[in-house]
Amino acid sequence: MRTRTSRIYVGVKGEAREIFRAFSTPTQETHGSLYAAVIGPFRTKKGAEFMAKYGKNNPHVQTVADAERLAKELPLD
Repeated sequence: MRTRTSRIYVGVKGEAREIFRAFSTPTQETHGSLYAAVIGPFRTKKGAEFMAKYGKNNPHVQTVADAERLAKELPLD
């Protein structure tokens, strides 16, 4: 039997980006009052942190896969 786990997302609120977890895919009905947009799901928290910190208007970080790859290659402070 497969257990249900939460997945990692980045929520966009204006200029701010916030990492959160959700058991189901965020939709307008479930998370629309909290976020203008949602990015994810991410495989790792490090990838989500990279997207939240460096992803805005960055042509090198356009997808979740880009954030995951760059987070693995570059050390975060």
